[in-house]
Amino acid sequence: MKISFHGAAHCVTGSKHLITLKNNKKILLDCGMFQGGGGDTEVLNRTWGFNPEEVDVLILSHAHIDHSGLIPKLVKDGFRGKIFCTPATLDLTEILLYDSAYIQESDIRFVNKKRAEQKLELYKPLYSAEDVKKCLSLFKAVDYEQIFEPLEHVKAHFTDVGHIVGSAAVHLDIEENGKNRRITFSGDIGRYNGAILNSPKTFRQADIIICESTYGDKLHDDKELTSQQLLDAISYTCLKKKGNLIIPAFSVGRTQEILFALNQLELNGRLPQLDYYVDSPLSAEATMVLKKHKECFNPHLQKIMLADNDPFDFPGLEFIIDKTNSQQLNDRKDAMVIISASGMADAGRVKHHIAHNITDAKNTILIVGYCEPNSLGGKLMRGDKKVRIYGDEYPVVADVEVIRSFSAHGDYEDISQFLACQDIKAVEKFFVVHGEYETQQHFQTRLLKKGFAEVIVPQMHQEVFV
Repeated sequence: MKISFHGAAHCVTGSKHLITLKNNKKILLDCGMFQGGGGDTEVLNRTWGFNPEEVDVLILSHAHIDHSGLIPKLVKDGFRGKIFCTPATLDLTEILLYDSAYIQESDIRFVNKKRAEQKLELYKPLYSAEDVKKCLSLFKAVDYEQIFEPLEHVKAHFTDVGHIVGSAAVHLDIEENGKNRRITFSGDIGRYNGAILNSPKTFRQADIIICESTYGDKLHDDKELTSQQLLDAISYTCLKKKGNLIIPAFSVGRTQEILFALNQLELNGRLPQLDYYVDSPLSAEATMVLKKHKECFNPHLQKIMLADNDPFDFPGLEFIIDKTNSQQLNDRKDAMVIISASGMADAGRVKHHIAHNITDAKNTILIVGYCEPNSLGGKLMRGDKKVRIYGDEYPVVADVEVIRSFSAHGDYEDISQFLACQDIKAVEKFFVVHGEYETQQHFQTRLLKKGFAEVIVPQMHQEVFV
C-alpha cells in the first residue's frame, strides 16, 4: 500500500492523508481546509492532488475546520462513500460546516463588493449550505473503542485524544496478502490533566504512525498560571486602561476553556464585574454540544458539576447571536471583554472587532492559541506594526498579549507521553505531519534520538510506499 499527503505537510492546516491499498481501494484520513496561508490559501483549497471520485471512504479524526472543512467540496467533486467519526464529532462537524459555508458566502460578498468596484473577476465560495446538507447524509457515528469495518479486510476503531470534544486517534488494521498492517493516525493530540476533557488514551501497537507536531518542539506555560494570566489581562485592560479586551478564540474548544476559567474565577470571587460577551452564534452552539457530551468530561470536572451544573456560565456573560447586536458592541463606551471567532482572527466577527479596536492604545488583543504565521492572529503575535483587514491597512496601536497555556494541542511532553505506549523498535515508519516545517524538523530529530528507525517529514502530495 502507499500513503500520500495532501495537506498538513510542511504546514499546520489542511489535514488530508490518503491510503491506497493494493486493490486500489482508497481511505482518506481527514479532509481539512487550509487556513491562514495568505494568497496561497485559495489555490490550496481548490486543488486536491487526488481524484475525489476515487476515494472509497473517509475517516474523520475531529471536527475542527482544518480537519473537516473541505468535506462538502469533496462530496461536491464526486465522493460518494461513507464518512466515519465519533458521535460528538458528528454533532460539532454539522454546525462547523454550516458556519463555514455561511462565512465563505458572507466574506466573499464583502470582498466582491470591492472587486466589483475595481472591475475584477468575482470570487465564488468553495461550497454552499446545500453542499453541507448533502455531505451530512454520508456520515456514520461510531463510539470510542468500537471496532468497525470501513472496507473489506479493513478494521478500525477510535480512541480519545482529549483535544476537543469527540476528537480521536484513528487506528486501522489492514489485511493484505495474508499480512496485517497496523496504522495509527494521531489526529490532534490534546493535553494531559486538562481542565475539561479526558486525557489522551493509550493505544495498541502500530507498525506505521502518522502523528501531528504542532508543538513538537515547545513546552507550554504552566497550566496553573492560565487563570491568573487571564485575570491580569482583564484587570490591566478593562480596569486600569478602561479599554476593551478582544479575545480571538476558536468556537470549539478554546472558547469553552476560557469560559470555564472565567467561571472558576467568578466562583472564587476574583472575577471583575464587567460585561463579558461571546460574540459568535457558532460558539453558542458549540457550547451546547459540549454540554451534551458529558461523557467526554474528565473526572475532576464531573466532580465540579455536582456543585455547579453549568461550569461555562457566570453572572455578566452574554452570548451575542444577532448580527445587529454584534455591531452595536462597537458603540459601547464601557470597558468590556469580547470573545469572538475565529481563533486565528482570519474570519468571522472577530475581524470586525479587531478592526474597530486595534487603533486605540487603551484596548488589548489577547491571543490564546496557535495562529498560522500568515494569519491575522499570527501577524499580531509576531509584532507586526501594520496589518491588513478586509483590504484596508491598520496601524497596531492596541496592546497585543499572548497566553500560550490555553492551547488544546499537546506540547512536546504531551506528545511523548501519548507515544510512550509504543514499542519503538516495532514501528516501521513514522510520519510527522501537521506542524510548521521548522517544528517538524526539530520533532523529527527528537524522534530519531529516541530510537524510531525511520522518521519522515512528507512534502505536499508526496507518495510513500509502506
